Amino acid sequence: MYLSKTEAAVLPSTLSRPARHPARSKRRTWAMLGPAFVAAVAYVDPGNFATNFSGGASFGYTLLWVIVAANLMAMLIQTLTAKLGLATGRDLATCCRERLPRPVVWGLWAQAEAVAIATDLAEIVGGAVALYLLFGVPLPIGGLITAVVAFVLLAFQSRGHRPFERVITGLLLVIGGGFAYTLVGSGVDMGGVATGMMPSFAGQDSLLLATGILGATVMPHVIYVHSALTPGRYGDAVTAGRSHTGRRRLLRAQRLDVLLAMGLAGLVNAAMLVIAAQLFTGDASITSLESVHAGLGDQLGTGAALAFALALLASGFAASSVGTHAGQVVMAGFLRKHVPVLVRRLITLAPALLVLGLGVDPTKALVWSQVVLCFGIPFALVPLLWLTSRKDLMGGWVNRRLTTLTGSVVAALIIGLNGYLLVSTFLG
Repeated sequence: MYLSKTEAAVLPSTLSRPARHPARSKRRTWAMLGPAFVAAVAYVDPGNFATNFSGGASFGYTLLWVIVAANLMAMLIQTLTAKLGLATGRDLATCCRERLPRPVVWGLWAQAEAVAIATDLAEIVGGAVALYLLFGVPLPIGGLITAVVAFVLLAFQSRGHRPFERVITGLLLVIGGGFAYTLVGSGVDMGGVATGMMPSFAGQDSLLLATGILGATVMPHVIYVHSALTPGRYGDAVTAGRSHTGRRRLLRAQRLDVLLAMGLAGLVNAAMLVIAAQLFTGDASITSLESVHAGLGDQLGTGAALAFALALLASGFAASSVGTHAGQVVMAGFLRKHVPVLVRRLITLAPALLVLGLGVDPTKALVWSQVVLCFGIPFALVPLLWLTSRKDLMGGWVNRRLTTLTGSVVAALIIGLNGYLLVSTFLG
């Protein structure tokens, strides 16, 4: 075949266009995934096990809509916090320190540390319960083992972001696989699912659990962590994002990361509640994670019980390491101080070991820890919305008005739910 001079001149430039290499473009996009999967582990931590199984056993499918709504909120929030890191090259805590009055910064740091303690409580207790169910390890010893394993997992970060992301993603897949196996055995009532998607409550107790589910799903500490992971993970995103094309490519990769990771976390959370609703609704003996484990064994066999315990163990190990990393990000960002990881681990570990040592019901401790986390969400979400809506900070990455409005509605709903819970609890 012969080509004219014009055709020959056009051919090389045509072949060099990016559109001719879709496989290469896809590889680049997939290579950018990872930060959201680290954040997603916190959305399926042991606190979720307690609140979701309690919700399903006590109220059937009634609170399924809360899980779905909370997961949609989580997608929006994690997209915003990742975008903040991409646009500024700094994490949320650092941006707050640079732009807010000193007393406000100290207040935000104090509540963030309280959230970190509540987070560690849930994760250490959950890991300890899993070790007890699998091997009969006493709860205080199991708490120490969970803390040590989390510390070892965090050491993968010294080799770069990718090894840590792979380990955490692997544990997330273990959690998802465990509940997929159990869900197949329990089945799904589609009529119950349809009813559960209609917003409603079943009294004060269901409102408390709904608040716990929200606190367990929208995790304030990973709002800080995700913004710290994206700048290093995506390279010099600030420079790349100066052009419209570069910004669009990075945003597309980041949104895909959030969609896949948070979608998986949402499915796992929904599976927990569906399994509990299918098997345990109205069963007064289902009051703890230990009774859930026993109930799964009775109704579905030892395989389901084992899958539950392994998923709980993977959740405790992974989420605890992410929680420790969150504490480092918070302190470095707000105070510009770095505390050795071992020292920080011992400080946040103390309340969890105290709870285990005193013999407090682990499941109740997990549920209440998630309620505490729910009260911490506005203190991270409101500054996040304010910062991402500032054009002088975000430049071309700034929120659209609809995005800021939607985020404001989410924040108002969370704050309103917390306020109602306080009034109804303390004033009857």
